Amino acid sequence: MNLYHFSEDPTITRFEPRPTAIHPEQPPLVWAIAESHAPHYYLPRDCPRVICWPDAATTLDDRARILGTTTATKVLAIERDWLRRIEDTRLYAYQLPAEPFELFDTIAGYYVSRAAVTPLAVALLDHPLERIVAADIELRIVPSLWPLYHAVVHSTLQFSIIRMRNAGPEGEA
Repeated sequence: MNLYHFSEDPTITRFEPRPTAIHPEQPPLVWAIAESHAPHYYLPRDCPRVICWPDAATTLDDRARILGTTTATKVLAIERDWLRRIEDTRLYAYQLPAEPFELFDTIAGYYVSRAAVTPLAVALLDHPLERIVAADIELRIVPSLWPLYHAVVHSTLQFSIIRMRNAGPEGEA
């Protein structure tokens, strides 16, 4: 199993457990992402995004209404105002050892460790948007993420929503 952490900092030699605002009930943790979900993180850390994909429970209506005619395995949407920042950001992929991580969230592909972790390798992640598309993910560049956000959270699709607090104001496009 390959696990990763993505960062704009190329100098991390050790990941220390830290508290997180999203899961304040948890002890300090080191977070990693499964290889299957890694393309969700081929973007600057603060870039808001909505990722969705069908599974066996997805209705035909939700598939047609939200995914449309795509043949891609997933849809990843970003706001157009983030394009320049995405192009200007240098992103690094840290490969992490499988031990001592444990699965935290299957749908999001999150793994956690209560212990500090030393990365196995680090590499510049060049051409992130091309890599997303190469991973059989339809890239949508939208004026606002909010319409897709609301559609996805009230659908039968699987989804991962990242950094929505950084999205443009709701109701503006």
